[in-house]
Amino acid sequence: MGADRRHRPSQPGDPRRDGDPRRDDGPRARRRTPLAASALLVCGALVLTGCASMPDSGDVSKVDSSPRAEIDSQVRVYGVPPGNGEQPPELVSGFLEAITSDEPDFDTAKQYLADEAQGAWDPFASITVLAQAPKVSVDPTAGKDGNGITILLTGTQLATVDDRHAYEPRERKYEERIHLAKFGAEWRIDSLPPGLVMGQPDFQRIYRSVNKYYFAELGPDAGASPVVGEDVLVADPVYLRKRVDSVTATVNALLDGPTNWLDPVVSTAFPTGTTLAAGEKKLTLDDSHTLNVRLNNRAARIDEVRCHRMAAQVFFTVQDQTSTELSSIRLERANGSELCSLSSESSRGYAPDRLNGRMDRKYRQYFVDDKHRVVSLSDEEDVASPVAGAFGLEGAQLGSVAIARDERFAAGVSRDGRLLYTSVLEPGAQRGVARLTSRAASPDNGLTTPSWDALGGLWVADRDPRRPRLLRLQNGTGTPEEVRVPGLGGGRITSLRISSDGMRLALLVERDGHTTLQLGRVERRGTAKAPEITVEGLRSIGLKLEDVDAASWAGDSRLVVAGHESRGVQKLLMYVETDGSPADIRTILAPGGIQTLAATEGQNRPLLAGAKEDGIVRLTTNGDWESVAKAGAGPVYPG
Repeated sequence: MGADRRHRPSQPGDPRRDGDPRRDDGPRARRRTPLAASALLVCGALVLTGCASMPDSGDVSKVDSSPRAEIDSQVRVYGVPPGNGEQPPELVSGFLEAITSDEPDFDTAKQYLADEAQGAWDPFASITVLAQAPKVSVDPTAGKDGNGITILLTGTQLATVDDRHAYEPRERKYEERIHLAKFGAEWRIDSLPPGLVMGQPDFQRIYRSVNKYYFAELGPDAGASPVVGEDVLVADPVYLRKRVDSVTATVNALLDGPTNWLDPVVSTAFPTGTTLAAGEKKLTLDDSHTLNVRLNNRAARIDEVRCHRMAAQVFFTVQDQTSTELSSIRLERANGSELCSLSSESSRGYAPDRLNGRMDRKYRQYFVDDKHRVVSLSDEEDVASPVAGAFGLEGAQLGSVAIARDERFAAGVSRDGRLLYTSVLEPGAQRGVARLTSRAASPDNGLTTPSWDALGGLWVADRDPRRPRLLRLQNGTGTPEEVRVPGLGGGRITSLRISSDGMRLALLVERDGHTTLQLGRVERRGTAKAPEITVEGLRSIGLKLEDVDAASWAGDSRLVVAGHESRGVQKLLMYVETDGSPADIRTILAPGGIQTLAATEGQNRPLLAGAKEDGIVRLTTNGDWESVAKAGAGPVYPG
């Protein structure tokens, strides 16, 4: 944005307060309106999410934060129309400012365009996110143009958002051109690329990450879990505008269908072509906190079971977008008659959190102690105690452990990394024979820490350089099935975590001397007797880390990650969305030498870490790291 622009909030009584198009006599000012009563809430949030204190030992590095960005996100922005006699560079700068407004249809931005360009330009086609607002200059390579002038936009591109609202990290040099022509005495833009371009600060102010929900395509695993059944909802994150009718925009995005990356492994209960009924412009909750959604005739003849599945998708997609607690969803035909209704209580049968422990369940914390046995403790306990069964005995000789999500079963890897065992967590339970054997010569090349999905599948990787492979054991006791990962490109899996829904797999992949965080979708084909499972669509999560040391699921579509920057000093513990975008949670100061991380998708449990210098530590609700055990390894929650 031009250096001569001033940014100042509108004041009460100012004609700009409610988007009045009048301008003052000074330089162009983007119009910002503070949202009522937001300042105190923001200040409180900044105090609660400030820098966490650390254990007495371990390397600590300061992480910069930007409270100003948090406050700015609470300010409403309106566009300013072009002034008389504006020259091309100034006009383009004004246009770029206008597209960062909170206007729903970019009406002010369109005033910068020639009549034909107004009809051709699609502001919703895509968003290009740059590190900062694009630099504006006259294109020196355009040559003489008797009909107009070409303006060059340049910058550093960080990501794109497509027409399905899907975010994709894509860092590269940005260069684009806008053409202007003179219409009478005024310059107007007559040719420009589709979509929007803006700096990351504006993008973060205007857009928010929203989880849409679709049903998992379980293939041969359908019905594998009697508890979960086939109604498994999977989060699909997209970016939508924050303050432009968020509920309606979210429902429209849901009806558009899943993003391209997730589409192969999920489905929607809505019939093809379902949209909001004609005239259904804005969705709001009624006095009973019910959201009434009128659909077009494509959904007019669906049965009640399918209708309830549709309503469940709407419920969990919009529940965080309303200012009051959602009590029910009522789906209606185009004529206003009821298709079905789903209450918040009835929706629990579809809830994603029944898979990940968010339904008021306080998972215990588990790790392998200095006697190489599995121990656990609750938040209220200061000393961990051995678990029931074979894994809690002093002779267990385990190096890592994974606890099933029902906390009834466990899988453990021996100290030498070669053997995988499973056992029931009950008094007197036996370990039995090894379910899997690695031929690795050292623990670092042996089996990874296993991970359970909520369908009962147990996932583990063999790091043996002579035969690296990914395996799954159905119900934790079945014959190990080798899972193909076509996108590895010669890399080796060194750690993994499966999502509770079993459809997304987070992998640490070692290649060319560096370890990166990759995310793949789990595609299930074949039959129950002969399943064919692959991990497809492998993509790097956009982190500015040279090496990633540990990662864990920390939400339906969020991961927490520890790693090293290029200088090789571990100082970052950050949250990232599964689409690669930065999460709206501050980077946390971390103990030095983190080797493992443990969080829960329900986000209702303290963050755990296993560190070289500090042993097992956990992040308390007041923001302090506290010691759990001076010696031990591999802290985990169920999953």
